[in-house]
Amino acid sequence: MRKLALSEEILNTVEKPARYVGGELNAVMKKKDEVDLRFAFCFPDVYDIGMGNLGLQILYDMFNRRPDVWCERVYSPWPDLDKVMREKQIPLFALESQDPVRNFDFLGITLQYEMCYSNVLQILDLSGIPLEAAERTEEDPLVIGGGPCTYNPEPIADFFDLFYIGEGEVVYGALFDLYIRMKKAGASRREFLRAAAGIEGIYVPSLYEPSYHEDGTLAAFTPLVPEAPARVRRVIVKDMNDVPYPENPIVPFVRPVQDRVTLEIMRGCIRGCRFCQAGMVYRPVRERDLGRLMEIADRSLRNSGYDEISLSSLSSSDYSRIAPLVTGLMERCSAEHVNISLPSLRIDSFSLDVMSKVQDVKKSSLTFAPEAGTQRLRDVINKGLTEDDIMRGAAMAFHGGWTKVKFYFMLGLPTETEEDRQGIPELCQRAATLFFDEIPKEERRGKIQITASSSFFVPKPFTPFQWARMEKREEYLERAHRVKDGFRRQVNARCLHYEYHDADVTVLEGVFARGDRKVGRVIRRAYELGCLFDAWTERFDDAKWQQAFRECGVDPDFYTLRERPADELFPWDFIDIGVTKAFLRREWDRAMQGVVTPNCREQCSGCGAGSYRCGICPTAKEARA
Repeated sequence: MRKLALSEEILNTVEKPARYVGGELNAVMKKKDEVDLRFAFCFPDVYDIGMGNLGLQILYDMFNRRPDVWCERVYSPWPDLDKVMREKQIPLFALESQDPVRNFDFLGITLQYEMCYSNVLQILDLSGIPLEAAERTEEDPLVIGGGPCTYNPEPIADFFDLFYIGEGEVVYGALFDLYIRMKKAGASRREFLRAAAGIEGIYVPSLYEPSYHEDGTLAAFTPLVPEAPARVRRVIVKDMNDVPYPENPIVPFVRPVQDRVTLEIMRGCIRGCRFCQAGMVYRPVRERDLGRLMEIADRSLRNSGYDEISLSSLSSSDYSRIAPLVTGLMERCSAEHVNISLPSLRIDSFSLDVMSKVQDVKKSSLTFAPEAGTQRLRDVINKGLTEDDIMRGAAMAFHGGWTKVKFYFMLGLPTETEEDRQGIPELCQRAATLFFDEIPKEERRGKIQITASSSFFVPKPFTPFQWARMEKREEYLERAHRVKDGFRRQVNARCLHYEYHDADVTVLEGVFARGDRKVGRVIRRAYELGCLFDAWTERFDDAKWQQAFRECGVDPDFYTLRERPADELFPWDFIDIGVTKAFLRREWDRAMQGVVTPNCREQCSGCGAGSYRCGICPTAKEARA
């Protein structure tokens, strides 16, 4: 029987003690003396958030299918337990075995959001692992990072031994085989890292050296050993039906944010929105077959007991067989009162037929993302939506019985004007008016409620807007206040609600998104000052971050307020995602001209992702011929 790492006395004093005991339904238990490699998989946020992460579930399942590997889970202890662990010198532990993380071969950390960076240091610190890779010895686990933030790993490069660039199903097997072989041969940590750098998709920061111009911009990024390639190629799954998928999802004791079966229907997006990193780095679009999806759904629901299934993708309604998929799921789910949720819908391609089928089980709010309030700005960002599309989609939703609709927008987009900003409340007002015009009073199922939410634009690597400047926090807040005033002036103001994100967090996220290795010392100093759980509004302390910038002599404005010249070398330019920098620059130029680029199914724009010879790219057809 397992011995828990925390005593009953400690568990009784912390919030949600079930976060720390493990033993959930479908958690994997193995005998540690019967495996060759132990992998601690960490989501650097609280258990409730991390348990909803599909990527962790996929890799946890895939790793544990190997008899020679045992993958366990680790999450950030909430501040109440963090304090106790430091006072009592209790090392951070994995949930399954309750063993200290420091005893594992690998500590894998998924990096989903830049604001988790201080939590990465918490994980290392509580584990007793030196914060910087250069300080680690043969006794320490190898710390590997993966996930979306690895598309610019430089701000946190000093804290990691290696990064996995791309989709996790592809080369982890080769990496594990290499490690087990070299471990048995008595190879050193350094020897393994040099060998690992030769695996496609693996980046070892210690094997590269950045140099800078006098103005602080990057001058060169130089490999230091022959094994380190000048460019690290992103790895991707070419056939979505040919990789493992978790059909026995772990059912948590504590209700997570995403408490349902998640069915990943495709990867990639055809749309090419110019602000969207995911839409570029997950190219090309690759779909799972309908039959395989139904099989996964059936087994996952049966093995978990969940009463909801969510279709996951960047744009669910762009899945080519969305109607038969929903029809098939309804046949499976309606008798058992299982709800189907359809996030990531595009208002122009949303099907009334699909909506009517989903509503037969359970009615909930619908979320759409126009992103901008005017057609001019939607063309700049290449959203591919017209006002007619938006109103037609809203009308379909209203006729389908929905009375709660959410609209997502962004403030601070390149070329934005006051007219664009006031277009947000005006667009929402027109949608509310449409409801009253379209739906007779006797047919209304409650009051119309339209909620508009705006985030502040953050330029991300590998997007056409990676050259763009940001604004100061004061300017963001002023713009949001003017938009809020615009909502108050609308005729249907009582039906409308507006909220906006935190401007301080936005600016810091912008620094991390396009930062270089110099930012790493700021992150370390902020952690030493007490910064932790920065993604949580009530925990974020901007004053401490500003103190860290001052003490480290790093100017955040350098990373946020400059529009980059076309020829600037970026800290992430050593990564090859398939999509070329030349294509991204062409898209930047088209944005400045307000020219729309057709989506990938309408016309190939030669972005470069066709080099993977898979998915919907024209070259994939040649590869299959």
